[in-house]
Amino acid sequence: MQFDKDLQSLQEMRDAVEKAKAAQQVYLNFTQEQVDRIVERVAEAAYSKALELAKMAVEETRMGVVEHKKIKNEVGSRAVYESIKNEKTVGVVHEDRANKVVEVASPFGVVAGIIPTTNPTSTAIFKTLISLKTRNALVVSPHPRAMNCTVEALKICARAAVEGGAPEGLIGWISNPSMAATNELMKHKDVNLILATGGSGLVRAAYSSGKPAYGVGPGNVPVYIEKTAKVDQAVKMIVDSKTFDNGTICATEQAIVVDLNIQQMAIRELRNNGAYFLNSEEKAKMEKVISPIPKKLNPNIVGQSAVKIAEMAGITVPSDTRILVAEETKVAKDVPFSIEKLAPIFPLYTAKNEEQARELCLSLLNLGGRGHSLSLHTNDDAVAKTFALEMPISRLMVNTLSSVGAVGGTTGLKPSFTLGCGSFGGNITSDNVTARHLLNIKRMAYGTKEVTIPKPSLSSTSASSDTKDHQDVQEIVNEVMNQLKPQGPIDSAAISEMVNQALQKYQTN
Repeated sequence: MQFDKDLQSLQEMRDAVEKAKAAQQVYLNFTQEQVDRIVERVAEAAYSKALELAKMAVEETRMGVVEHKKIKNEVGSRAVYESIKNEKTVGVVHEDRANKVVEVASPFGVVAGIIPTTNPTSTAIFKTLISLKTRNALVVSPHPRAMNCTVEALKICARAAVEGGAPEGLIGWISNPSMAATNELMKHKDVNLILATGGSGLVRAAYSSGKPAYGVGPGNVPVYIEKTAKVDQAVKMIVDSKTFDNGTICATEQAIVVDLNIQQMAIRELRNNGAYFLNSEEKAKMEKVISPIPKKLNPNIVGQSAVKIAEMAGITVPSDTRILVAEETKVAKDVPFSIEKLAPIFPLYTAKNEEQARELCLSLLNLGGRGHSLSLHTNDDAVAKTFALEMPISRLMVNTLSSVGAVGGTTGLKPSFTLGCGSFGGNITSDNVTARHLLNIKRMAYGTKEVTIPKPSLSSTSASSDTKDHQDVQEIVNEVMNQLKPQGPIDSAAISEMVNQALQKYQTN
């Protein structure tokens, strides 16, 4: 009997979550040494298969470059491991003896991992390692266009984890993902946290699931070549970065802003590094390929080479062309060259001074990259600090490859494949997400300060006690009446007033 694909996907997801929850309850009792041994084993297993997984990813997705995806897998495995291996994630992780505060690590539980088609295997490895390091379980929903290579990466990690002593089912996945299963995974009652890396629609779904979620925004990253930059070095880095895995990293430079004083030098160096400059007619053709539907990116160009994209537009370029460049002046959703492209295509903007360059960069960020990243090439530290202070970004890469630098490859940033955009981009964090983001920290605090709680004054309680006082006086009057047993009429109001005055005199003495 043939079951509906969506139903199969839903059932597979539910089974994976059930197994992950049970395994995580066992894993919760593992020591730091046991956890670290498992994490190391998984990292080494994934690293050893970096090339094999890279080939699978390129073959399945038809995106990117094998050699570059191999580097991504190596960063996602060994570099991530090296960055987290010494962190305490079990039991007491910090003790402030002076203030008598003890911090205790506690995992979230079951993590739902959403994996993109652009970085499928490296992101799966990365999310597995940071989940295992923090005693969480992980259930992954791969992108449908990258499900085979993603699941293979997860199988390698899961086998290594079990061989290292982890319980079966700690790492799970949906082998035939569907949108229905992915949405239900994010809302599942036993899922405690969502790690969403993918398109803006998926990230919005993660945030609206009612669960704690780490999501990322788009990265329409401007790169500014300032007048003091070493132009030849800057341009080489920019082209190398843009062509790294054919531009599929979200922190890759998307638009070049160059100072008017060095514009011609920059154009010359771009040509020297394999740039093909489109004329006005070719630019018009390319715009239709970038965005066949106004304001929408053509997904078929993502991760493709410059030569292939030129062919799609009916443009003949030299076989060694690395990037396609067109001069541009406008920034808007309906200006195809100005949107995020995730492909080796550049608009070139010319700024007459630093102030105009900042305005252009801000416009590009506001178009679809707020909070993500900005790249800058300069030898003036004051310029760099001004950009860091004024731009709505979470990371500024200076004099390096933006794509590789943002994920921690050429900078001191934490190696990560989930880059937060902060409140600028509607995210909860501006960090490179890593192991510490998957922990609850419990705090045990001893009393260190003496405090005396003052008793309430009579004046502060008089208003609230008026009714009670009246009832007390009336009871006294009734008691007096019963004792006296008068023969004639008695003025009870007068007696009540006398008793009330006597009580007030007593209270003030």
